[in-house]
Amino acid sequence: MIIKPKFKNFICTTAHPEGCSKNVKEQIDYVKKLKLSNGPKKALIIGASTGYGLASRIVSTFAAGASTIGVIFAKPASETRTAGPGFYNTAAFEKEANKAGYYCKTINKDAFSKEAKDTAIELIKKDLGKIDLVIYSLASPRRVHPETGETFHSVIKPIGEIYKNKTVNFHNYKISDVEINPANKDEIQQTITVMGGDDWKLWIDSLSSAGVLSEGAVTVAYSYIGPELTYPIYRQGTIGKAKEHLEATASVLDNQLKKINGKAFVSVNKALVTQSSSAIPVVPLYISALYKIMKEKGIHEGCIEQIYRLFSDKLYGDDLRLDGNGRIRLDDLEMQEDVQKSISDIWNKITTENVAELTNIDNFKHEFFKLFGFEHSDIDYDKDVSQYVELTNHLE
Repeated sequence: MIIKPKFKNFICTTAHPEGCSKNVKEQIDYVKKLKLSNGPKKALIIGASTGYGLASRIVSTFAAGASTIGVIFAKPASETRTAGPGFYNTAAFEKEANKAGYYCKTINKDAFSKEAKDTAIELIKKDLGKIDLVIYSLASPRRVHPETGETFHSVIKPIGEIYKNKTVNFHNYKISDVEINPANKDEIQQTITVMGGDDWKLWIDSLSSAGVLSEGAVTVAYSYIGPELTYPIYRQGTIGKAKEHLEATASVLDNQLKKINGKAFVSVNKALVTQSSSAIPVVPLYISALYKIMKEKGIHEGCIEQIYRLFSDKLYGDDLRLDGNGRIRLDDLEMQEDVQKSISDIWNKITTENVAELTNIDNFKHEFFKLFGFEHSDIDYDKDVSQYVELTNHLE
């Protein structure tokens, strides 16, 4: 199959196995050079196929030497379509981990389901005994509740008032105004049910009840706050309500884990180019401006750099400072006053004609395509490749 990018709205519906493998190897090579003098030994990563979850699995394994179990939900390729990037990423990770002699198993099931939790517990008991780190890194548009069977859907909407701002189509660089109507009460609650802390707590409750959390075990969920510029659509919108619930859950879990001297944290991370962020109005334009400024200042971090810093400096280092709400702040560089002021200074000046000059929209587009394995200069995308790749260490 000759694999090229194909789109449905702003979502890329194809992925290139060789390009995804190269992305994973680049992250592995980065952490191999750094290593960790301290770190997890046995880790469960829920949402391990892309983004921060994948980076957490890579850092755990190749920097700390940990055994890992990853939970993903990804379809393999078929005769007419490719697999998604998460499937190819996981296959590449497993191949490299196996080659290096590390234990890794992957559970390919809906992480929201009771079945996924039961399978993980059974596998931990069988192979690892107990685990000392649980990473929760899920971003999903829908959730089937494991007890009621009801399906809930998340939405990206403001609350209370219509939100108006500018956004960019990163395919053609056209700047346009966007207007989004506010969510109703049901949409707010459904978003909280999907993206809040309810499932994280179900995971920790299940693992605790099964006795597979080791003494001093740590669990971390990932969140985002962002600047005032995006507050109406993000932090003060439906997603923000879900993140507030997630952060409140961390406090509940932290108290609950005291009996084993464990800890629960929310890590507020930096804005990055992801499948999710590219679909949120305003955010691609904000990230494009952010990347330009942070790179000019020499303080830009990608996914793997962020998570390595989380592990080396915060979770297993000597810089575990929390903000007033008990959160780890990995977005500290993004939220520096000088960075945000620079974005504010150019925001109202950005037009279709000057967006490539005032922001790093070229890099946003490149990073987006790279998520799916495209735009590697040393890969021939006109070459016929097999779309079929197997997960070698997975449990269905």
